[in-house]
Amino acid sequence: MGIVINQSIKNTIITYIGFVIGAANALFMYPHFLGETYYGLTGYILSSANVIFPLLAFGVHNTLIKFFTQYKTDQEKSSFLTFVLVLPLLVIIPIFIAGTLSYDWIATFCSTKNAIVYDYVWQIPVIGICMGYFEIFYAWVKVHLQSVFGSFVKEILLRVFISIFLFCVYFNWISTLTFINSLMGIYLASTLVMFVYAMKVRRITFNFKMPKNSKAIVVYSFFIILSGSIANMLLDIDKTMLNQYIEIENIAYYSVAIFIATVIAVPSRAMHQITYPITAKLMTEGKHDELNDLYKKTSITLQIVGGLVLVGILVNIKQLYLLLPANYSGGIFVVFTIGISKYFDLILGNNNAIIFNSKYYKAVLFLGLLLAFFAITLNMLFIPMYGINGAALATLISITLYSLAKLLFVVIKMKLYPFSIKTLYSLGILTATFLLFYYWDFPFNPILNIVLKSILVTILYVFVNYKLVISAEFNQVVHSILQKLRLV
Repeated sequence: MGIVINQSIKNTIITYIGFVIGAANALFMYPHFLGETYYGLTGYILSSANVIFPLLAFGVHNTLIKFFTQYKTDQEKSSFLTFVLVLPLLVIIPIFIAGTLSYDWIATFCSTKNAIVYDYVWQIPVIGICMGYFEIFYAWVKVHLQSVFGSFVKEILLRVFISIFLFCVYFNWISTLTFINSLMGIYLASTLVMFVYAMKVRRITFNFKMPKNSKAIVVYSFFIILSGSIANMLLDIDKTMLNQYIEIENIAYYSVAIFIATVIAVPSRAMHQITYPITAKLMTEGKHDELNDLYKKTSITLQIVGGLVLVGILVNIKQLYLLLPANYSGGIFVVFTIGISKYFDLILGNNNAIIFNSKYYKAVLFLGLLLAFFAITLNMLFIPMYGINGAALATLISITLYSLAKLLFVVIKMKLYPFSIKTLYSLGILTATFLLFYYWDFPFNPILNIVLKSILVTILYVFVNYKLVISAEFNQVVHSILQKLRLV
């Protein structure tokens, strides 16, 4: 776990710095600089691009990680990488031809409720392609166990670019419409930076000789396209579907609430950057016991860290919304609902990495398709009835069922178990901390209130987990910090 802890800590720090910048964007600059309508439009474009990018990438960012360890010579690796870089074109080219010929029909359908969407639908696949190739180059550095810079580009640099353009809107150097159009350039720039770094880590050379297992690569990529699309759909289909039923301003309110709740998933995102290739390697080598040990360690560590973030958000949520325009206050229920779903997904550890690198990935895919249909149906039912709260409920039910299904599949089919009695202890600590701090606030300014409560929550939560030794890895990190502060 040495390299996992080391790079996970760096990735976590980077990701949280990115979320601080993202918070400034999502909670202040977007609402005040762009306004509700254009913030909603931005959220719709980016969410829709995120839904379709696994399709446009042909799933090869996951394929690259799974198959890379099977190649031994530089020539084989070069041939494999060339193949996976070309594969997405099999999807991109037909989609662009079809999209160009039928743009008016597609754009009209997407703008049925909100006419402003019509002129911007074409940007969705462009940004999706940039997202897709970014992940491919990011996967290339991950398999060389160099994930930190990729996290920096994805979590910090991208948000800094967006902040710069938002300030340009504020100072009237560009219009809000120019900002919307600039999103494509921002994502393209991030992709190019990732490409340059990938070349630095291990130079990409092109070899157009077909890999020996090209059929297996294509089959796996096809199924991963659908798996990745399902996972992204469950995350972002709600914002895409909100556009079809209610005014686009509601996407702005929903986006703020989702951003707040998504902070809970940061530890998972950071750790998975390095555990994914390690999981693939352990599975390739058939090391079941080591894999099971990694599964348990990632689960309890993420539960503790993610639990601290969750309780910190929930006990401060009312004060946080006092800092936002009044129209955004309806998102508090969304934060609670999505936060709980993120927490449940978080405590599954490296579950996704295990499934995607196992021989059972096809079976789980069909289950995912069923749940994706379920998610769309629930959104169609709940959004007209309850608005953004309905979208949150649909997401909670869908993600919970999908996560539970994946958990049971790994337990039953692969005999891997993420939980232990310490899982219940950690859950008890989280619940007690929430009940202790949620129902009172300091009679101060909201910002000061949030800071003081967060400090108290952190001290109590970390102290109890540390003393009870819920996670050896967590204690190792805390002990290291205490040593640097000369407290032990």
